[in-house]
Amino acid sequence: MLSYAHFLPRTIRTQHHVRTLAAISSNSPPPNLNTVGPYQVFDRNVKRMQRDRAALREGGARSRIVDYVRAEVAERMLDRFLDIKRNFDTVLDLGSGPGHFSKLLETDKVQTSIMFDSSEATLHRDSDSEFEVKVQRLHGDEENLLQHISPNSQEAVVSCLSLHWANDLPGVLVQIKESLKPDGLFLGAMFGGDTLFELRTSLQLAETEREGGISPHVSPMTDTRDISNLLARAGFTMLTVDIDEVKVAYPSMWELMEDLQDMGESNAVIGRRNMIHRDTLAAASAIYKEMHGSEDGSVPATFQIIYMIGWKPAPTQPKPLERGTGKVNLKDVL
Repeated sequence: MLSYAHFLPRTIRTQHHVRTLAAISSNSPPPNLNTVGPYQVFDRNVKRMQRDRAALREGGARSRIVDYVRAEVAERMLDRFLDIKRNFDTVLDLGSGPGHFSKLLETDKVQTSIMFDSSEATLHRDSDSEFEVKVQRLHGDEENLLQHISPNSQEAVVSCLSLHWANDLPGVLVQIKESLKPDGLFLGAMFGGDTLFELRTSLQLAETEREGGISPHVSPMTDTRDISNLLARAGFTMLTVDIDEVKVAYPSMWELMEDLQDMGESNAVIGRRNMIHRDTLAAASAIYKEMHGSEDGSVPATFQIIYMIGWKPAPTQPKPLERGTGKVNLKDVL
């Protein structure tokens, strides 16, 4: 289990089976139902401003302190990347942030990383000297990837914890596939639907008790069972999907919510409330500690991570044999 960021050293507990980000932010107008296109769940402009503010706070010092979740997931992503026995001239790091994944790359595997992110302040937070590979920075909206990247141009696209804020996840996956060269690699990690279930249930119970109902303080996440279908619908082949958990121990709910804000992970759901009554938050903190608290007084926060690998189709890829060409009877095997 990762301990709270201010308490060092940190230790890790991993559960290799599969368990939204919340906080309080300003209100935004309701979606325009007369528009054509994907339903808008998140206010992308608000999310960009939240991440810009987080990256600029105290000169980026607070943002660096709360890098622990993304840094941990980037390392686990790198393990999967290194298992792929192929070298790349260029990798596109989609939703790169300051480059948590790109900082881990070495020149014997990758020569150049193109860091692409919608938050310009986050994108330029760290200097080139912190990277071993060459770095190019590209500012743009991840939902409009093909406006900045040519089709059939990328050897590999990676994405570390950014896709959970996409309004049109199927559309983004299609754009990633289209940007890849034939037999190109997509490797991604995103938060799953059980992320921060402790915080979600505590807020819901407290708000129901104190205010007689609940409102969207926790962002909706993709269910793990849907990822394989979404990748297949986007046109990827040879799919691999697995699920992991990162658990972090905090002194209380208050430190967790402060860190989420400094991560740029505050709520950006369209139509969210602009405040929660303090007595409701106090009740949520007490519920959190009562339901999930540890003997040492800390409270856990679970981040469910979905890892996915897909390949753009190519004639050179291995294909399953045609039906009826098998030479071994399964009855004999079983």
